[in-house]
Amino acid sequence: MKALRILGIAAGVVLALLAAAVGLLYALFDGEKIKGEASRVVLEQTQRKLDIPGRLELSVWPDIGIRLGRLTLSEPGGKEEFLALDAARVAVAVMPLLSKQVQVRRVEVEGFKATLVKRKDGTLNIADLTGGAGKDAAKPGVGAGGTASAPPQIDIAGIRIANAQLTWRDEKSGSTTTLSNLDFSSGRIQADGGRQTLMVDALSLAAKGRSGTDAFEVKLEAPRLALSPEKAGGESLSLAATLAGSNRNVAARLMLSAVEGSTKALKIGKLAFDVDAKSGDTAVKVHLDSPVAANPGERTVALEKIAGSIDIANPQMPMKQLKLPLAGALRADLVHQTAALELATGFDESKIAAKLRVARFAPLALGFDLDIDQLNVDKYLPPKGKGDKAAKEARLDFSALRGPDVNGAIHIGSLQVSKLKLAKLNAKVNLAGGRLDVAPLTLNLYEGSASGSLSLNAAGNGVTLKQNLTGISINPLLKDLADKDLVEGRGNVTLDVASHGDSVTAMKKALGGTAALSLRDGAIKGINLAQSLRDLKGKLGAKQDSTQQAKAGDKTDFSELTASLKIANGVAHNEDLAIKSPFLRLAGSGDIDIGGGRMDYVARASVVASSAGQGGQGLDQLKGLTIPVRVTGPFDSLSYKIELGSLVSEAAKAKIGEKTQEVKAKAEDKLKDRLKGLFGK
Repeated sequence: MKALRILGIAAGVVLALLAAAVGLLYALFDGEKIKGEASRVVLEQTQRKLDIPGRLELSVWPDIGIRLGRLTLSEPGGKEEFLALDAARVAVAVMPLLSKQVQVRRVEVEGFKATLVKRKDGTLNIADLTGGAGKDAAKPGVGAGGTASAPPQIDIAGIRIANAQLTWRDEKSGSTTTLSNLDFSSGRIQADGGRQTLMVDALSLAAKGRSGTDAFEVKLEAPRLALSPEKAGGESLSLAATLAGSNRNVAARLMLSAVEGSTKALKIGKLAFDVDAKSGDTAVKVHLDSPVAANPGERTVALEKIAGSIDIANPQMPMKQLKLPLAGALRADLVHQTAALELATGFDESKIAAKLRVARFAPLALGFDLDIDQLNVDKYLPPKGKGDKAAKEARLDFSALRGPDVNGAIHIGSLQVSKLKLAKLNAKVNLAGGRLDVAPLTLNLYEGSASGSLSLNAAGNGVTLKQNLTGISINPLLKDLADKDLVEGRGNVTLDVASHGDSVTAMKKALGGTAALSLRDGAIKGINLAQSLRDLKGKLGAKQDSTQQAKAGDKTDFSELTASLKIANGVAHNEDLAIKSPFLRLAGSGDIDIGGGRMDYVARASVVASSAGQGGQGLDQLKGLTIPVRVTGPFDSLSYKIELGSLVSEAAKAKIGEKTQEVKAKAEDKLKDRLKGLFGK
């Protein structure tokens, strides 16, 4: 009984001491004074208005803490709200309160909201809070003798943030991203800036948000992580993210495991990255893994052995599914803002090697080298069909060219794309200020070569092409490029054209510039002019024109063809067509409507010889005549009209000419006979 009595007395003394301590805490705590002092300091140092309309209270359960209700913080100048929260509680250590010092042990926040803004000049609306724009940023910290302040020390038993919202607004681009339903929690967090140590327990973050019309969700979990100069270690860290948008879904996951080493030499046994994405009928799966070596002090990281694959599936692809194995390495220096990536892959008969170099992170400056031995792009694209017309009308948008600076080189041994067959392609690429320049651009194609440049400009969706094609076989080029069988021959083509527009059709209608063509030993396809002229011998007196459609098997041979074109608003005009063959000469002029896909052209054919071996047999009666041939209609259905009305007058002129020459010849013969008699010879 005596022992119980002593125990009861001791318990009573303890309770009395606790009650006295609580009473002392309440006596020393002055919430209104703390609120006023906090508002004054914030206004003086940041020109922001801190408003705490509710009471600042001291709570003692479940631990000693300071509780406050709604709080708002304005933008500089106090006009717009920057930050707000519905409620918060900060648990503190007891003993420091007796000397009017606050040491945080636990933080709990409800309904936190903040808006981060990147202004048009590139500055952030939090620069004054992070030390980037404050007048006192360079002042020494408070300490003995005015020396710099001691390295920060943090020891928090836990943090919990519930139902938070963050908004990111870029005033230059006009984009807004909102992160809502954000929940963050952790166990104990210890950090010592002097000893360079960090320890985190039970870190967890979950958030949902929207960016434009896309909804996303992010989850982060780290059971335990410890870093120090002597030793580092931790359990697995996982980061998962999903995105759902219009007709597309993306799920990504990053895993870090087997963390060891120290803050000077941190090693991660395995980094694994997986992506599962679907857009329309196309599904893409990516897997990458690699060990990681990092130096947190020098802020360098290296993934020296990247291995993985990319799987692409689409029911419209000829092979339905394509798998690309990947191998490479990545090195990054965060202090100097540089990075280098090497990747290699191979599939079917193709081998591809790429090197990327980052010279600056912000704004991004990127360099690259791409080397491909051979690639048939058509093999992996869906076959052309009804969707081709929709593709031509699909909106073209070059705004993606605005942003990073990129320069590099592309080397391709052989390439087939949209049926075009190219070889030894070499190009220098430069992207800056929203303009992409590919120059010089050289390649071999269709028994010849090409050199020139290509430019795309985000301003006005502009395209400029300059090319000199030498020794080109024109017929297979036109067949593969435009599916047109119009002309044969080999020679040179020069192009200096430009256009703009938001679709392929608009680009064609806005095309302007110049072009020139010089071919030898070829043929005009669709008409056998020699046969057509032979058929005219019995129709020379007719007044009705003769019209015929182009025929696939017919052609008119030539030994030389030259022409130049002036192009404006999608219409190419020609005045100097010259075609030569052993029995014909052709000149011409007219328009080729590239935007409308039509032609209106008049070729004037003259018979100059009747070489039977060149198809000229039976054309003696037409020798000396100029025969107009009008070519009209859409490219897919051209018609050739021989205009007989003008041919009658040409025949009459030719007949008069023949009679005149005959009379002249007879007069000359008679004169010669008289001269002979006069001189007796």
